[in-house]
This record gives sequence, structure tokens and C-alpha cells, in this order.
Amino acid sequence: MKVMQASEAKNRFGELLEASGNEPVAIRKNGRDIRVVLSTEEYERLTGATSIDPKVHTSLERSMKRWNRVYEALAK
Repeated sequence: MKVMQASEAKNRFGELLEASGNEPVAIRKNGRDIRVVLSTEEYERLTGATSIDPKVHTSLERSMKRWNRVYEALAK
């Protein structure tokens, strides 16, 4: 698993998003892993989210599309 310091993750957010599409990325602050960023597919696999109600799944997909715009804006 790749590791990024919290300040690096903030400054290189676009790279964090790109890297987390391939493998989980741990965010480290003060020598401790505080978060893990992972792809939607990996999250769904781990949580079994694909077995949820189709309406909820559609809502989640719409939400991810909405937030993706924010992520891309932050990455610039």
C-alpha cells in the first residue's frame, strides 16, 4: 500500500486520487496512518455495497459524480 504524508496528500490531491484508483493509499500524519483512500470499486467490494437496493446504488453513483467535480477542481 502506498503511503502519503497528510501535507503531501493536500498539495498533490490529484495524484492521490489517481494513485488510489490503482491501490489503497494510506494518509500519514505525525507518524500514524490516519486515513486510507481507495477506489469506489474497492470500497464496494469491501462493504458489499453492490448488494444494496438499486435505487440507493443509483443515488450513490450520482453522488460520486457530483463529488468528482469537486475533487477535480481541488486537484488543479
